[in-house]
Amino acid sequence: MEGVSGQLLEWHPDHVPLTTGQAGRQLPFQRWFPFKEAFAPQFVADVLARDGRGTGTLLDPFGGSGTSALTAQHLGWNAHTIEVNPFLADLIQAKLHAYDVAQLRRNWSTILARVGRARPSLSRLYAQAPRTLVEPGEADRWVFSAAVLRRVAAYRQTIEALPDAAMRRFFRVQLGAILVPLSHVVISGKGRRYRRGWQQLNWTGADVDARLARAVDSAIADVAAARPHAGSRCTVARGDARALLADAPVADCALFSPPYPNSFDYTDIYNLELWVLGYLNSKDDNRRLRHATVQSHVQLIRTASPPPDSPQLTRCLQRLARVRDQLWSPHIPAMVGSYFHDLAHVLHHVAWKVTPGGRVVVVVGDSRYEDVYVDVAAILQELAPACGLRVTQCEAMRSMRVSPQQGGQPGLTETAITFTVQRRSTAAP
Repeated sequence: MEGVSGQLLEWHPDHVPLTTGQAGRQLPFQRWFPFKEAFAPQFVADVLARDGRGTGTLLDPFGGSGTSALTAQHLGWNAHTIEVNPFLADLIQAKLHAYDVAQLRRNWSTILARVGRARPSLSRLYAQAPRTLVEPGEADRWVFSAAVLRRVAAYRQTIEALPDAAMRRFFRVQLGAILVPLSHVVISGKGRRYRRGWQQLNWTGADVDARLARAVDSAIADVAAARPHAGSRCTVARGDARALLADAPVADCALFSPPYPNSFDYTDIYNLELWVLGYLNSKDDNRRLRHATVQSHVQLIRTASPPPDSPQLTRCLQRLARVRDQLWSPHIPAMVGSYFHDLAHVLHHVAWKVTPGGRVVVVVGDSRYEDVYVDVAAILQELAPACGLRVTQCEAMRSMRVSPQQGGQPGLTETAITFTVQRRSTAAP
């Protein structure tokens, strides 16, 4: 395989897990936006190769940065992916789109010619954004200097004026990729933290110009070199996978990694892109988006869902209930039960969408709260028969660290579970 497709599937270092994006940050398309939770393209290719049918349709209800769909496209597969985060959905769609390179270059020239005339009002654009977004901030802290955010907003305004939706999406994604590097924060652990010595940083609008130009040039070079399979059809559905799976097309194989029950709020982790680029414009927007996510964290208190029937889950919830007073949040037991309610719902719908005999590969990570180990892989294996699935393989992929509240040492397992879809029941879920 040659060109960009070959580079996507190039040799992967043995010491880097295939279920992370650590080794692929400089691969074509993968470098558009850093996303450490991404699969390595080689992992997706291996899953599709083991399917044995050559081509077909791949289903991924948790699209993330789009590695599954992009790899499928370059291997001649169709793909359908679902993503709840609107910025990440744009990222996926931007990677999958078939561009006219000359049109991209013309639009970039248009942006450069017009951005100097843009006069965005930060107070209007970010009226309901967190007060720490831009200086003077709050309590002497702010994420962006006024000069940087004003220049970013000028690009945002200029990009939004482009007539073609695909062009707007492409350049918006490139703008999103430079936000964290030009901010006063880094993404770490469960969210953001301020850089050491951030008060001495003096980035300006010229730094925005330079970084965006490099990002755009690199992305256009990827597009120009790409030769995705002409017959592939890849679609992106935007919203809550729990609701949208009912309308997904029939698939031959499914591959996905849901959020882990580790109380990472990914809406918060990608908060900068969502607010700065205009995906969120109010607290209500933020609340609606968070309610559309799997119940994997306690930062948003929701009505608990009834846990599914699993002996291991029942024992886990009983142990969590006994140590509730020692947990850093009393809502953790209800969150864990609700998490498996959501995953059972997703597995049931995926099993209905994948043809009988087809494979469903799910990568999950365990969690620990106090001394209670949440063995996600074991619990899902118990839930599988009721969802129309049979476990055919279970492979440990890597060891992960426990949360900072538990000391941060390695001690959690990430597992790839392969299920086979059994004959469908007479009624859809």
